[in-house]
Amino acid sequence: MKSFLCAILMLCAMAQAENLATTPAPSPDAPSRPSFWTFENKLDLGLLASLVTADAITTQRGLSQGFHEANPLMRPFVTRGAAGEAAGSALGFGAGLGTTYLLHRTHHYKAEHIAMRLMVGTEGAVVAHNFIVLH
Repeated sequence: MKSFLCAILMLCAMAQAENLATTPAPSPDAPSRPSFWTFENKLDLGLLASLVTADAITTQRGLSQGFHEANPLMRPFVTRGAAGEAAGSALGFGAGLGTTYLLHRTHHYKAEHIAMRLMVGTEGAVVAHNFIVLH
């Protein structure tokens, strides 16, 4: 039994060594992919996170004053208090971040920036609407 396990381990090690030997080295002249975490993306994501937080706070204030959530996707979350609001906001922010990262990984850089700006603009409009309604 020990010799059988030893033979399997040797075969795995040889296969791994063959894979390492046949992996081509990257060409020094190959264009490098731009990093996702540029200053611009960090700034945009920070702005989006702050707007999502402001939306969560103003939504909870509005609910305490008798208003209702207009977004049917978020309604089940916000009716469960601050914890539900935090979970829904985290899911929404994660979906936005995931979308932009997926666009970046598939080399759709212009679409990545457009999508991020649309998310920031839309969330900013929602926060402005909440402020107007509450005051």
